Amino acid sequence: MAADPLSPAVSDRICKHMNDDHASAVLAYARHYGGVAEATTATMRRVGTEAMELEVDGQSVLVPFDHPLSDSEDAHRTLVAMLRAMPRPADA
Repeated sequence: MAADPLSPAVSDRICKHMNDDHASAVLAYARHYGGVAEATTATMRRVGTEAMELEVDGQSVLVPFDHPLSDSEDAHRTLVAMLRAMPRPADA
């Protein structure tokens, strides 16, 4: 199946999926990449070619990507890679 261009509709689909199924990852993006270490809530609002826009504790936060995203599959690979690149909390 071919990847979809990163259109507003595709961005909406990605955001809905992330917010519904991966809310903890969105909060982790806000804390690590958004620089809001004490964030308590985060919602993914938009995924563009250059950055994702999060709403973090009521404020807009842009998280730039390390390269321009080409399509929906690139967005998926990049979001997963960003999550995997974060330091893991130490086991208690």
